[in-house]
Parts: sequence; structure tokens; C-alpha cells
Amino acid sequence: MDRRNFTKFALSGLAFSFLSDSMGRAAPPVMPQPAAPPPVPAAPARPLPRYAALLDRARAALDQHGAAFALRDRVGIVDFDAPSKDMRMHIVDLVSGQANSYLVSHGRGSDPGHSGWLHSFSNEFNSLASCQGAFRTEAEYVGQHGRSMRLAGLDPQNNNAEARAIVIHGADYVTEDHVATWGKCGRSEGCFAVAPHLVPQVLGLLGQGRLLYSGKLGAA
Repeated sequence: MDRRNFTKFALSGLAFSFLSDSMGRAAPPVMPQPAAPPPVPAAPARPLPRYAALLDRARAALDQHGAAFALRDRVGIVDFDAPSKDMRMHIVDLVSGQANSYLVSHGRGSDPGHSGWLHSFSNEFNSLASCQGAFRTEAEYVGQHGRSMRLAGLDPQNNNAEARAIVIHGADYVTEDHVATWGKCGRSEGCFAVAPHLVPQVLGLLGQGRLLYSGKLGAA
């Protein structure tokens, strides 16, 4: 075979080999497309705290008595719809919404049968009852119950509070141990008594010139 024919033969063989290889080879597999990620479920709505309606009233009181409050970053809420065995005093940061909660007493005149529930309010002298409404926190002092804080009542239903010596103070009958034993807190003479070891924290968070609001949803 001469060189020209050999070259033609070789090229023909290469072409045939390439064509055979291409025709016999399986087509590349089709890669499956990745599935779309499932939709991210919406975060469940945070339940409103049980004192939310009273917090709305407290905000309204801040506006109503605006000039009375030097500080509007935190408020105290006392939810007298709850029994005394529950942590029903809440000091709420109005910026973050975070709250610290505490046991707090009500007055013996508000619960004559010592049921653990507040049944009525009174602003009258010698009633020994709790009163409701907006209070301004006043100066601290050290008295019969140790470190305490005076309160000024700003509404008609609590404007005798200062003269009645309605204050925040500590008392042993408002501790978790007392509640564990008796199922409820003891009663004050109308003051907002809290556990003695928590007095520094409560008074520190409230400070002078902030709002403390107490009430029940069924009472205006």
C-alpha cells in the first residue's frame, strides 16, 4: 500500500472509530434540579401578657399626668385581677417590653375573709384597703419596715394615699416560702408590700419620679 492510500485508510479508520464511539456511548444523565427549600414558617405571635390591658391604662395615665413624671422609661403595674399567690407586680421597660415580676400584697380591708383575692378598693382613711389608679413614686426612707418608698396618688380614687401612708415596703408575709406554706400572701394595711430581699431591686428599678399603676380590669 502506498503512502497516500495508507494515510487515507488511517484517517478513515479514525473517523469510523470516533463515530462508533459517539454512537455507542450513553447520553450523559440529566442531573435532577435541587428541590426548592420549603417556605420558612412565620414565627408564632407572642402571647400578650395578662397585664397588657392594665399596661394600656398605665400608658394613658402617663399621658394624662405627663408633667408629673420625670421618668417615662419604666412603669410599675399591679394586676389585682390576679390572686396574691401569683407574681402580680410587674416593672415593665417600655422600650424593650421586658418585665420583672414580683409577689405583692393587698390590704386586709380589700379582702376581709383573707381569700387571697382583692375584692374591693377604698381611698378612705382607716379602711386598711388597697386603692387603685396612678401613683408617682416619691423619695425613699427607712421606717418601721426598713427601706421603703413613699407614693403620691394622682387620681380621685387614690389621692389620700400619701396621707394614709400607702407605701412600698418589705414584709415576710410576701415571700415564696410564705406562699408555699399558706397558698397566698399575707395582707397589708393597704401598702404594696413585697419580699424583703427584693426591696432593693424593686425600689432601684422604680426610682423616684416614675409611674406605679394598680387596678383591676373590672374597675375603672
